[in-house]
Amino acid sequence: MTISKKTLRTCKNGHQYYKSSDCPTCPICEKERETINGFLTSLSAPARRALETNGIITLQKLSTYSEKDILQIHGMGPASMPKLRAALKENGLSFRN
Repeated sequence: MTISKKTLRTCKNGHQYYKSSDCPTCPICEKERETINGFLTSLSAPARRALETNGIITLQKLSTYSEKDILQIHGMGPASMPKLRAALKENGLSFRN
């Protein structure tokens, strides 16, 4: 088994962190984003980034999509759907049919 060496990196916000993978995501920025994104905080980081990248950052915007549309977004998977359905339902919304 090969152990990858962690390298020191600095993100665009000036955070320094160590990572062994090629993933450019800063763990400090990710942690800070979790506290400000409401319903998105219950999702995995890839699912959250997938929605954010597509401009879906509010439940109102999410409700304009069908479940099929959401599942076609790269980074979204079936495990996220119950969380999204519950968040919509709590706010009197639902996916578009």
